Amino acid sequence: MKTLYLILLLLVPVSAATAAAEPQQEAAALQMGNGEHNSISVDDSTRTGNILNFAQVQVESSSWLVMHPFEEGKPNGDKYVAATYVKKGNNKNVAIEVYKGIASGELFIVMLHKDSNANQIFDFVFVDDTNVMDKAVFEGNKMIGHIYAAP
Repeated sequence: MKTLYLILLLLVPVSAATAAAEPQQEAAALQMGNGEHNSISVDDSTRTGNILNFAQVQVESSSWLVMHPFEEGKPNGDKYVAATYVKKGNNKNVAIEVYKGIASGELFIVMLHKDSNANQIFDFVFVDDTNVMDKAVFEGNKMIGHIYAAP
């Protein structure tokens, strides 16, 4: 099971029967959203054809804005459908093209992955069972990302 999918599964409320297990309690504390130093403005995004535009993406270090699809009602972190490079700092009007096409209301995970080796190439290569080289951006226990419905 890959990191994103695992993280999203862990964001689902833990039932009383499973809450007693300590590792699940710790994992359940993981959150998605914006952080203090990294954020994606999703509320004011726009769409033109297959291109989504995010008004602002703030990153502490150069990163990738990435979109993962939902398949059969579940997020699929094993693949991505769009990625665009964002430089350190405040990026305005960030355009990202979803090559497979977009339906209004279609769900995605839009999130940040750090450009770990600063080569401006999205390294979506698994380095172990759960992580890709350009890892997801976290601030504490918060993954910088959102469940996003396309306009």
